[in-house]
Amino acid sequence: MCPDLSAPRWRIHLSRPAVDSSTIERVVETLKSPDLSLGPRLASFEEAFARKLGAVHAVGVSSGTAGLHLAVRVLGLAPGDEAITTPFSFIASSNCLLFEGVRPRFVDIDPDDFTLDLNAVEAGVNSRTRALLPVHIFGNPVDMARVRAIAQRSQLPVIEDACEAVGGNFRGRALGTWGDMGVFGFYPNKQMTTGEGGMVITDSSGRAERLRSLRNQGRSPAGDGSFCELGYNYRLPEIAAAMGEGQLAALEDLLAARREREAVYVELLKGLEEVRVPPISPGRSPFVFIIQASNEDIRDSLRRELEARGIQSAVYFRPIHLEVFYREKFAHREGQFPVTEHAGRTCLAIPFHSWIPERDQTEVAETIRSTVARHLRRRTAGVAARV
Repeated sequence: MCPDLSAPRWRIHLSRPAVDSSTIERVVETLKSPDLSLGPRLASFEEAFARKLGAVHAVGVSSGTAGLHLAVRVLGLAPGDEAITTPFSFIASSNCLLFEGVRPRFVDIDPDDFTLDLNAVEAGVNSRTRALLPVHIFGNPVDMARVRAIAQRSQLPVIEDACEAVGGNFRGRALGTWGDMGVFGFYPNKQMTTGEGGMVITDSSGRAERLRSLRNQGRSPAGDGSFCELGYNYRLPEIAAAMGEGQLAALEDLLAARREREAVYVELLKGLEEVRVPPISPGRSPFVFIIQASNEDIRDSLRRELEARGIQSAVYFRPIHLEVFYREKFAHREGQFPVTEHAGRTCLAIPFHSWIPERDQTEVAETIRSTVARHLRRRTAGVAARV
């Protein structure tokens, strides 16, 4: 029998964008305008974003990945250079280095909140290190004061990957503003979205000018129509910028809603055996809600049971160094970064977004609890049988 492809697979989705009527109106207005690329909406969004974060310049781009790539390019990293970063992230945070022939020098992570182990970062700086690329994974702030101190001692630039952390802060200062350049992503599962899109922030006028040139095929800033270097089509369309303006205006409400739903999950999942809810870091910007099982079998059982009930979940993240391409290119192997590898085997993202109803959260939590309870009963029965 063929499956009913018209039936929705998921009753409860992992994520969904929270787009209000005001944002839709901005998009419709833009569609009626004569400018659909490099127009007034983009300039307005960039100005509002820079002002919101306390940065001097913001440059809209087609994705967070594009923003990271341009940051690497603008900072002059080149083949033979290395940048210290994390193997526990979305793969773009290291791919962006490879685009320019730079080697990602991975170090392991903190087992508590999954951010970079800064002791390992400090120990990893060597004569080939040309930059640090910390990632605010899941919206959890890296200790940027210490990152800056490490960078300053070795005179290294910092590319701050805040693609998962818009609206977050460390010690009251906006994430993304601590590094030489900060990069944000606006994919639909993010705290705010432009559909596809990203933003690079910097306090350097020269870097901002070059970012604007590179995103537009390397066109000269002189405005004479010439091209001054090899560039890319990394432009952010006006429609996306209009959406971004609306989302930025609603950002505090969107974050507040996510924090409320985060607190609901923390309460619903309190006291679970074999599954932990990682601590909520001060200054965190809630991106996804992660649970961590004590082992891979439990994680995979949870995922199967959630799927059987029409509840979407996802592995966040697969260790980058163990992906086939990275193994083949750099001879990475299992066991190099044990904390990362354990997280990759045991972490699971469950449904979470600004508009998720509490009844859905309750169903998700009850499914997790019942699955863990069955696992514990089977384990107890197995021990009794061996005795």
